[in-house]
Amino acid sequence: MSEIAFERRALLLGGGALATAGVAGLALPAHASGLAATPTMRGGANNYIPGAQVVERIGGGGFVISGTVRRAGDGAPLAGQRIQMWAHTKEGSESDPRSHGATLTNANGVFRLEMPQIIPALGQAHAHLAYDSKEFETVFLRPLLSSARDTSLEAHFVLQRA
Repeated sequence: MSEIAFERRALLLGGGALATAGVAGLALPAHASGLAATPTMRGGANNYIPGAQVVERIGGGGFVISGTVRRAGDGAPLAGQRIQMWAHTKEGSESDPRSHGATLTNANGVFRLEMPQIIPALGQAHAHLAYDSKEFETVFLRPLLSSARDTSLEAHFVLQRA
């Protein structure tokens, strides 16, 4: 009789686990290979100016923003994608067009752009980045610096086709 009770218990526990996993799976979005698209961050579009020019650097430089751009699903690097950046810096506010610039990703989906040192404005020091071309959905990021003394920042985009 103890063998039968054990088998019933195992069946009930296994069935419960399967039901829980099935319900949890319904709550998560489906992804081709598991790499989800980057969501837009609240406040990321503040002081956005469409069409910022592709530049070698913004102002005198000294602060480096770098990162990667990949395709949602398979994670393939995306070459030639335009990433716009702006921030409140020692040389100007984030609403100043001179504080805005863009760069293109290389063959490995990597981008890098220098700008003047970012300084706090209305709270913690932060940067703004945007992917705003038409091939993929628009994404705005607003990453925070861990310290106003930081001299670099990384941000990564995973883009979903529009």
